Amino acid sequence: MNKKQKKVFTRIIVAAVLMVVLSLLPIDGWLKFVLFMIPYLVIGHDILLKAWKGILNRQVFDENFLMAVATIGAILLGDYKEGVAVMLFYQIGELFQSYAVGKSRRNISELMDIRPDYANIEKEDGTLEQVDPDEVGIGSVIVVQPGEKVPIDGVIEEGRTSLNTSALTGESLPREAGVGDEVISGCINMSGVLKIRTTKEFGESTVSKILDMVENASSKKSRSENFISKFAKYYTPAVCYGALALAILPPLVRLLFLGMTPEWGDWVMRALTFLVISCPCALVISIPLSFFAGIGGASNAGVLVKGSNYLETLSETKYVVFDKTGTMTQGVFEVSGVHHSSMDTEKLLEYAALAECHSSHPISKSLKKAYGKPLDPGRVTEVEEISGNGVTAKVDGVRVAAGNSKLMEKLSVDCMECHSVGTVVHMAVDGKYAGHILISDQIKPHAKEAIAALKKCGVKKTIMLTGDRREAARQVAEELGIDEVHSELLPGDKVAQVEKLLDEKGEKEKLAFVGDGINDAPVLSRADIGIAMGALGSDAAIEAADIVLMDDDPLKISKAIRISRKCLRIVYENIYFAIGVKVVCLILGALGIANMWAAIFADVGVMIIAVLNAIRALNVKKL
Repeated sequence: MNKKQKKVFTRIIVAAVLMVVLSLLPIDGWLKFVLFMIPYLVIGHDILLKAWKGILNRQVFDENFLMAVATIGAILLGDYKEGVAVMLFYQIGELFQSYAVGKSRRNISELMDIRPDYANIEKEDGTLEQVDPDEVGIGSVIVVQPGEKVPIDGVIEEGRTSLNTSALTGESLPREAGVGDEVISGCINMSGVLKIRTTKEFGESTVSKILDMVENASSKKSRSENFISKFAKYYTPAVCYGALALAILPPLVRLLFLGMTPEWGDWVMRALTFLVISCPCALVISIPLSFFAGIGGASNAGVLVKGSNYLETLSETKYVVFDKTGTMTQGVFEVSGVHHSSMDTEKLLEYAALAECHSSHPISKSLKKAYGKPLDPGRVTEVEEISGNGVTAKVDGVRVAAGNSKLMEKLSVDCMECHSVGTVVHMAVDGKYAGHILISDQIKPHAKEAIAALKKCGVKKTIMLTGDRREAARQVAEELGIDEVHSELLPGDKVAQVEKLLDEKGEKEKLAFVGDGINDAPVLSRADIGIAMGALGSDAAIEAADIVLMDDDPLKISKAIRISRKCLRIVYENIYFAIGVKVVCLILGALGIANMWAAIFADVGVMIIAVLNAIRALNVKKL
């Protein structure tokens, strides 16, 4: 509990003890009124003050006004104990709600802990100076010691470490990083000392963008929240006038038309009971709290949702459209096979890596990585790069050629076609064909499982859009179990395909587009819900997407949908439960069957149950 909550808790205990003691004492008349006013003012003075300020500001009809009128009315009718009890239980409900919101905020504050307090700058004498991250410019070298947060995005210039990214991604396994690797702000350096050259200012760093996004999430309200806000706006004045009518009209009818005693006290008490029952606290508090808890739970799972409106839209997703490269595949080209080789595979890879050792082309990098041993460029002579064909060179005096079928044709070497999809590097050694090396984009480990999980979630159709060749796209789609694939598309073509799908789907069905967020911004914006995937450090993703998955695991898509559906289920449970109980109790109160104690349950009891239900949205680990 914080200081304010402890103060309210103390007031509740004092007021409760005083009320019990006074109920046992044989007192009556003015003395009873004066003594009962002590616990009443101890527990209710702040509510009375808020109600008075609301009247002065012409914002009369709120829960404070309802409580003030109901309790003062009960006391004036001589029901001192009920008047104090209503205020006491209302404050218990408010304290409970405050604690629940605090729990949700603490859940999100774990994400807020990624905000760095300082950055270390190395001075000329070798000592470290702590400065505000805002003061560090682009291109500066900062030092991050073990246990410290990386304050600003940059590239490692010196050192090697394990990075804890759990606050960003929800992933508990550390990530290894060394010289030349990009690191993003918010990660925790677990082992070695790092020197990092910054590539962004603090305000533009990943950590700042994420924090800004989460902090502003509450400003984008869902349809359910907007409905409750409008409902409360009209509902509260309506019940106040209804209570006034209940207090005046029945006694007048009895007196003027039925010739009976008006029984003003009885009908005023019914009206006050009606007011307490009608207080919309359960709805006004629990619905936003449900969404707040859902966003908090999602953030701890590495799913950042920009607003509760997006959480609501995600729950209705029936079509999921994917980009291919970097989304369902790793976007990293690796050697996936060596075919028809007339020599030892390792030897062929060594020749290929050495022939390509002077090139920085992605294919060259893939060959060097596949060989995996240190290369001595001194062993390579007479290197000739033939644009659009490949490279020829002498390796240890042996003539080696590595390239496409055009290069083999140029060298009059008969090559064998590859039936697998990918980039093929044909090899010739001493003028003879030595086989070919297949380089292809690797499918992400959980991609197939992710498609199956989406279909299990009730997604009707999965579609893949890619600029890649038809054969490569079809092979990936078949391997993953994707329903429909469109290949050889430009960014504009992807938008056109998404618009076509939007026209075809049902009115209440939503379409989500999942992309890597770098070149997919137009499509992310056009879809009903844009999900940026593998977007750790991608400015374009955080800007364009409605939901950001902080790691590149495609399984998080189905988890995000399940989180949204759980949250919406809780929201509707609270709406139906709160309105249902209140309607029943309002009817019973108007008929004189429900007394003030039943009213307390209908208000405070329902609110506590609804709040307890709302904070279930925080628990997303087992989804």
